[in-house]
Amino acid sequence: MKIKATTLSAYNLLHQGSLVMAEMEANGIRVDIDYVKRTQKKIAHRIEEMSEQLKNDKIYEIWKKEFGWKMKWSSRTQLATILFDKMGYRSEKQTSTRQSADADALEGLDLPFIRRYLQIEKLKKARSTYLANILRETVDEIVHPNFNLHLVQTFRGQSDHPNFTNVPMRDPLIKKLVRRSFIAREGHCIVDLDFKGSEVNAASWYHKDPVMLEYIKTDPGKMHFDAGKQIYMLSSKQMTPEIRYCAKNMFVFPQFYGDWWLSCARNLWQTIERKKLKTANGIPLKKWLEKQGVVCLGTGDPKDVDPESFEAHIKEVEHDFWYNRFSVYQEWKEEWWEKYQERGWFQMLTGYVVSGYINRKQCINWPVQGTAFHCLLWSLIRISQLLKKYKMKTKLIGQIHDDAVSDTPEKELQDYIEIAMRVITVELKKHWPWIIIPMKVEVEVTPVGGSWYDKKEYKI
Repeated sequence: MKIKATTLSAYNLLHQGSLVMAEMEANGIRVDIDYVKRTQKKIAHRIEEMSEQLKNDKIYEIWKKEFGWKMKWSSRTQLATILFDKMGYRSEKQTSTRQSADADALEGLDLPFIRRYLQIEKLKKARSTYLANILRETVDEIVHPNFNLHLVQTFRGQSDHPNFTNVPMRDPLIKKLVRRSFIAREGHCIVDLDFKGSEVNAASWYHKDPVMLEYIKTDPGKMHFDAGKQIYMLSSKQMTPEIRYCAKNMFVFPQFYGDWWLSCARNLWQTIERKKLKTANGIPLKKWLEKQGVVCLGTGDPKDVDPESFEAHIKEVEHDFWYNRFSVYQEWKEEWWEKYQERGWFQMLTGYVVSGYINRKQCINWPVQGTAFHCLLWSLIRISQLLKKYKMKTKLIGQIHDDAVSDTPEKELQDYIEIAMRVITVELKKHWPWIIIPMKVEVEVTPVGGSWYDKKEYKI
């Protein structure tokens, strides 16, 4: 597979972008060393306490008896043997040869031992992976992550030593423990510019589906809300934020990235059982679906789908999603893939030609992901230029997924945000006229001298 810049603008984007990334590395991010060391000790003490509690559980007794001196806390294979083979518990997740003991499967077992075990695993990772890496790479209270543009084929940014793009987001406890390590310089605030729905926007610049464009212009969240209603056969009044979240992350986005109905159905169903999801008026979703004629998950065989199964229902939802709701998007995917198969290459809107062997998912996803990141990169370059022009003291300190992060003096806060918003929502569109819907940005700001965890939405 080869990637080639076909225009001077495309070449300059990566050349200038590399300089900005180097600038961010040099600026670095301030670390609260005392907090990190103190938190490591607290976590170690908590792990020790919880480990002692586990030793009083029947599961531990059986585990110890079965494996003796070979017993290892970290062995999921041993734990699966005890839970499923010896004690007869059933997991929602199963591999082709045996039941799985990964985090998703274990969370489906409502057992005090498992809840503590998983919590210990998370705490160990926070202490030994995240906090230890931050501490090891910090010099004079500043950590300087590497920000790379040459390691990801989709053009997305990458970070290491430590990996700034891998700071936890989903687990509330681990997110709090780790993000509090990063603090603003004295008299400064950390400012986070989040390019909302950047890849959904980028995809729309390629396919121009009118239904998708209307969602993006009016209320992008309604797309997930409507999908949730269809997936679970609910009215608007029965919807909850958690149900909308499941529809977004286990159906809509997976579908956009090439997943299929069988995988989506099983993930959605397992989440219903694991989280015991209910409608807004308190009806368990499983009972509600049974009333609608959906009585089971199914065997998992795509050639033999029970018409009363959740799998059969999601198969119909997927068909409607692509061939009715977003039919123009579907047509674009087919045409884009056919042209690539004929020519062996495709060209991104930003001027890069990708050639060589790639599969269908890569062919459809790469231009979207690459274009979305290029918008962030161009914005960082332009913001950096303006900071120098106006002799401002704001420092760009990081890029994480769809976010640009800066360390900004309190007195420059309003000016910096106004400059960044103008660049992202106005100048970016002028630079690339094919941006038919301007980027939307959500701004979050920490208190003066505060931690990254403490950031709050900033009203523009």
